[in-house]
Amino acid sequence: MSAERFLSTDQARIITRVYKENPGMPVIRKRAMSLAAALRELPLSIDPEELIAGNRTPGIRSGVVFPEAGISWLSREMDLLPSRAQDPFLVRDEDRKIFADEIEPFWSGTTLEDHIYSTAGEELAAIEKVVKINQKDHAQGHICPDVSEWLMLGPSGLIDLAEKKRSEHPEKIDFYDSLVLTLEAARDFMRRYSSLARDMAASENDPDKCMNLLDLSEVCSDISIRPPVSFREAVQSLWFLFVILHLESNASSFSPGRMDQYLFRYYRSDIGCGRISRAFALELMDALFIKFNQIVYMRNSHSAMYFAGFPIGFNITVGGSDTEGRDLTNELTYLILKAQDHVRLPQPNLTARLHRNSPVEYLDECTRIISLGTGMPQLVSDESITGALIHSGVDPADAADYALVGCVELSTQGNYLGWSDAAMFNLVKVLELTCNNGKCQLTGRQTGPETGYLTDFNDFPAFEKAYEIQIGYFIERMTNLCSIVERIHQQHLPSPFLSSVINNCIDKGVDVTSGGAKYNMSGIQAIQAANIADSMAVLKQLVFETGRVSREEMQEALSLNFKGKESLRQRCINNVPKFGNDIGWVDDIASKWVSVFVQKLSSYTNYRGGKYNMGLYTVSAHVPMGRNVGATPDGRLAGTVLADGGVSPMQGRDKLGPTAVFKSVARLPFRLAGNGALLNMKFLPSFFKTEADRQKFSALLRAFSGLGIHHVQFNVVNRDDLLKAKNDPDSYKGLTVRVAGYTAYFTELARDLQDEIIQRTEFGDGN
Repeated sequence: MSAERFLSTDQARIITRVYKENPGMPVIRKRAMSLAAALRELPLSIDPEELIAGNRTPGIRSGVVFPEAGISWLSREMDLLPSRAQDPFLVRDEDRKIFADEIEPFWSGTTLEDHIYSTAGEELAAIEKVVKINQKDHAQGHICPDVSEWLMLGPSGLIDLAEKKRSEHPEKIDFYDSLVLTLEAARDFMRRYSSLARDMAASENDPDKCMNLLDLSEVCSDISIRPPVSFREAVQSLWFLFVILHLESNASSFSPGRMDQYLFRYYRSDIGCGRISRAFALELMDALFIKFNQIVYMRNSHSAMYFAGFPIGFNITVGGSDTEGRDLTNELTYLILKAQDHVRLPQPNLTARLHRNSPVEYLDECTRIISLGTGMPQLVSDESITGALIHSGVDPADAADYALVGCVELSTQGNYLGWSDAAMFNLVKVLELTCNNGKCQLTGRQTGPETGYLTDFNDFPAFEKAYEIQIGYFIERMTNLCSIVERIHQQHLPSPFLSSVINNCIDKGVDVTSGGAKYNMSGIQAIQAANIADSMAVLKQLVFETGRVSREEMQEALSLNFKGKESLRQRCINNVPKFGNDIGWVDDIASKWVSVFVQKLSSYTNYRGGKYNMGLYTVSAHVPMGRNVGATPDGRLAGTVLADGGVSPMQGRDKLGPTAVFKSVARLPFRLAGNGALLNMKFLPSFFKTEADRQKFSALLRAFSGLGIHHVQFNVVNRDDLLKAKNDPDSYKGLTVRVAGYTAYFTELARDLQDEIIQRTEFGDGN
C-alpha cells in the first residue's frame, strides 16, 4: 500500500496500434484483437513470495488509460492528476509524451465518451444537477461472471463451446471468432506467467522462494491447458479470470460472488486427500485478498467525488441459504471471514448473507470480524433480497443464488447484466425545484417544469402533486439518456471475453452488451429518502397543517439559505420528528415517495428491452450531490451533504438508538429495491468490549435479518481517531472506514467526505 500510484499507457499503446492496423475490421473483432495482443505483450511481474500471480500492469494500483472508452477528460486533467483532492495519480514524463504523441491524436473525437457527448451533451448538461448519468467514459462492469463454469471448463472448454456454436451459426462468425481469440490469448497469458515464474526460479538463491516459483509455474501451466483440479489451481484460475476481465473493460465491480460455494468442492477434496492443510488453504485466501488490492480504477475528477477511495468492487458473498431455506455455510465460509481478519485491506468487499436459520456461530464470527473495525463484512438479508429479485422478474432458483456486485448491487450469478450503476437521481434537488417553480435556487436557471412556487400551493396534497410531476419529468429525460448511453456502448465496447462467462451469450451468439444475458436490467439510484421524509414532514406539519410557519416565510427562508432565519431553521430541525426515530408517519413519507419513484420508473424499459430497477444507495454521491442542492425545509443549508448511505437517517438526526433506526428503515418498500439498498451505522469500539457486548450485537444482527431490510454495514471507530487521522494522515495510513457500500482508507478520502463520516451518529454503551 506504500507503492506510489502511476498512470499507465502500456495497454493504451497496444489498443491504439491494433485499431490503427485494422481500420475496416468490425469493432468486436478489434476489441478481441486488442485484448489478445495485450494478453500476449504486456509486461509482467511476479513477487517471488506471492502464492498467486497476475495483474494487468507490472506496477501496483496503476491507473490504466483505456482509449476506446474516453480520453477527453484525461486531456483536460492530465496536469491535475497528481495533485487533485480525490484519488490522485502520478504521471511519468514518458507516459505523458506517449499520450500526447500517440494516443490522443488517434482517438480524439472517436471514443465512447466523444460519441455520447456529441449525441446528447446538451441534454446531459441540462439535467446534471438532478441526474448523474454514469458509464459515459468507461466500459460496463458491475457484473458477476459464471466463475463456476469458468472453473469447470477452463478456457479450452469454453473454446470448444464457442466453436461448436460457430459451426451452427456461421452468420455470427464475428462474435464467435472474437470469443475464441480472447480465450486462446487467455491461455497464452497464463503460460507467460508460468514461463516467468520458471525463469525466476532458475536464478533464485532462496530455496523457499525457488520452490514457490516452481509450484506457481506448474499451476499456471496446468490451468492453461485444462480445468483446475486442486484448490490452489482453482484460486489461481479465478484470479486470472478477473485480471482478464479488467484488461478487457477497465471497469469497476467485476465480483466473484459466492466464493465459499463454488470453491468448496476443491477445498474439500484437497483437505480430504491431504493435498493441503487448512492453514495453507487460509494462506491462499489471504494471498487472494492481497491480490484484490492491486487493481484500482482511474476515474475523472468529477466521478472520483461520486466514487471516492477507489471502490473497485471485488465483492465476495458468503453464507446464505438455498431455495428451501437450508443454511449453506461451510468451513470455507469461515476461512474467508478469517482472511478478512488477517489482511484487513479495503478489498475485496466482503458480504455475509444472513437468514432466519443462520447458525449462531456464524453470527458470532461476523460480529467478531465487524468488531475489528475494517467495515466488513456488510450484512444482507436473504428473505428481503430474494423477494425483491423475484418481484423484479428473476426466477426463484436464480434469486436464491444471488450475490452482491460492487457495493450493494444485487445480481444473480453468471447470467445477469444489471447495468446497476446507470444513473443517480437526486430526489432532494427535485424537491428544491418543486418549492421554486422548477427553478434552481443556486443558479436561477429554469431546470424543471413550471409547477408553482411554495406560496402557490393551498394544501399539502397540491404540493405533493407538483413534486410528482417534477419527478416524472426528469425520469423521462433520464431514461432517454440511459438508452443513448447503452446504444453507444453496444457500438463501441462489445465485450467478447466477458460474453464467454455470461450464460446464454454463447448459446444465442449475442454479446452481453447487446442483451445476451438471461437478465437485462438497469439500475437507477433514488437519492435520498431520509432528506425527503424530513423535509416533507416539516412542510406537512409546520407549514400546511398547523400554519405555524407561513408558506411565504418558508419560501423566503429557503431563498436566503436561512440567512437571518436561524430561529426558523432550528424549529425545522428540532420541532418536527425526523426519519430514523421510529415515527411511523414520518417514515411513511419516505416509503411513499420511494414507491412513487418506482411506479413512474416502471413504465420504461432499457435499450436491451429489460426492466429498470431502483436502488437506494449513494456510494459517496451524497457529498457532491449535496453541493447541487439549495437549502431544504428540513433545515439543511445549501451545498451541504445529504444523508449518507442510501436509507440511513440524516447525520445526527436519529436520536433513539440503533433499534429505532432499524424500525424506521424497515418501513421502506425494499421489495421494490431490486438494485440494492444501503444502511450505514457507526458503533464505538467500546460496544464490543466484552463477550456479553458481542452477544448483544449478534442478537441485533439476528433481529436485522428478520426485519425485511436488504442491507446494513458498520463503522467501528472512535470519532477522536478520525479527527486525529484527518489532521495527521501519515500516522493513520492504515485506518479503514466504511464509506457507502465499500471500505476505503480514511486518509485517501477528500476532506469533505472525511467530515461527513465524522458527523455520522455514533452508537455506544448508552444507546
